[in-house]
Amino acid sequence: MFKSINFKVVLFGFIFTFFSSFGQSFFLGLFNAPIRNELGITHGQFGNIYAAATIFSSLVLIWVGKKIDDYRILNYSFFVIFLLFLSALFFSFINSIYLLAIGIFLMRFSGQGLMSHTSTTTISRFFERTRGKALSTAWFGLSTAEFILPVFITYLLVIYSWRSVWQGIAILVIIFLPIVILNTIKSIQLDSREESKNNDNKKIEIKSWRRRDVIKDYRFYIVSLNMLAMPWIATGVFVYQSFISDSKMWETYTIPKAFMVYSITSIFTLFISGFLVDKFTGRRLILFMNIPLLLAMLTLFKFNNEIFAYVFLGLIGVSNGLANILGSSTWAEIYGVKYIGSIKALTTAFMVFSTAFGTAVFGLLIDNGFTIENVAFTGAIYILISLFLLVLIRKKVEPVRL
Repeated sequence: MFKSINFKVVLFGFIFTFFSSFGQSFFLGLFNAPIRNELGITHGQFGNIYAAATIFSSLVLIWVGKKIDDYRILNYSFFVIFLLFLSALFFSFINSIYLLAIGIFLMRFSGQGLMSHTSTTTISRFFERTRGKALSTAWFGLSTAEFILPVFITYLLVIYSWRSVWQGIAILVIIFLPIVILNTIKSIQLDSREESKNNDNKKIEIKSWRRRDVIKDYRFYIVSLNMLAMPWIATGVFVYQSFISDSKMWETYTIPKAFMVYSITSIFTLFISGFLVDKFTGRRLILFMNIPLLLAMLTLFKFNNEIFAYVFLGLIGVSNGLANILGSSTWAEIYGVKYIGSIKALTTAFMVFSTAFGTAVFGLLIDNGFTIENVAFTGAIYILISLFLLVLIRKKVEPVRL
């Protein structure tokens, strides 16, 4: 069905990152209002439930995500697909805050967590010479979803109940995704590597770190602080997009339409950053990753005109495109690929945890009377502090050569 094994693996990554969107905050945020109205809960209560469920999912992910180093990717992918199907189906039956907590946990764990973890770990391990371009292509899947789904789901919610939408998602997952993996990664083993026309005899061997060694490395935490800025801030924006619209007095469809700009800038940045990573390496580019996000926070802080919704989300899209590539390639560059599954399980868990942090912080501040401008300023301060620490160690973020 497909010709090149390299293309098959990238296609697998693209589709899995697309389907990870069902557990992403931008997608779940679309159901915030109807669920809150039906259950009679506030923004802060929803945020607390969302945060608690997300934190728990990040803890479970540390263990389950590690198993990708032990099993064939085909078998592991079947498990992830079935779990995503059950999660989406369960979500359609939520009728209490307790089931809401379980539903959010399942979607965050299976969607945002395992789907994206499976995609990026497979590509980071399989590709070496063209890792940057492969990751950028795969992450187009999520950017495509971010471009299509907000307006599409908003339209569907006018016609169908939110429960029916989730039942449709479950059916799509269980029918389509098994076909995908059987036609893309059926022959891929743990030691499979990309096909290359060139024999690279000058390849430099680097030390592959075990996870227990990584957690003792101070560089890991400073780099992680920068990696986590995008997920926790963007999650707060996505989950509380209705609050932002109300605060700025924007029309209901302004932010869903602005997501198209976000998606376009994400895709453009993904395309460029893939080439940049292969040329300059990810570890040298992380200094620039959060600068657009900082400008986005300042835009949200300063301006109220509706046009700035597009500027604001467009800038977040630029940082998102950079973060998606650098968040996968940098760890492989610094710590090697032999144990990359267990390392990325930890970093993905951190990422998921940070989204819970963002949701909780946004919800807490909103319920305590903070304006969206105050929240944006808080995000800007975090970015500046983490960037300053990274500048201090920038020359030490290098792999250990054998």
